[in-house]
Amino acid sequence: MPTKPTAARESFGTVAPKLAELSDEVLFGDVWERPELSKRDRSLITCAALIALGKTEQMNFHFPRAIENGVTHEELIETITHLAFYAGWPSAMSALSKFRELFPVPTK
Repeated sequence: MPTKPTAARESFGTVAPKLAELSDEVLFGDVWERPELSKRDRSLITCAALIALGKTEQMNFHFPRAIENGVTHEELIETITHLAFYAGWPSAMSALSKFRELFPVPTK
């Protein structure tokens, strides 16, 4: 019985199969599974790095994953606010725009 392809293999496995394999086996199969940090903490660290580096495209995957791993919307907003002063205002504004795109605020 075939197994369901991973997100990496579905996203870019046909173009970069080795990168998909490394993503699955090393990054998510080893690094993310190490017991020294919780998945929640790893998600918060990853989101902070993406914000600081201005990697908004990767936020599409990692912001929702952070929520799944126990980070709250409020904690993500606080991370963005905090990093505005350490990583730069434009990086924070870009991350905030991505956050609003991913988690729209309902209108009253």
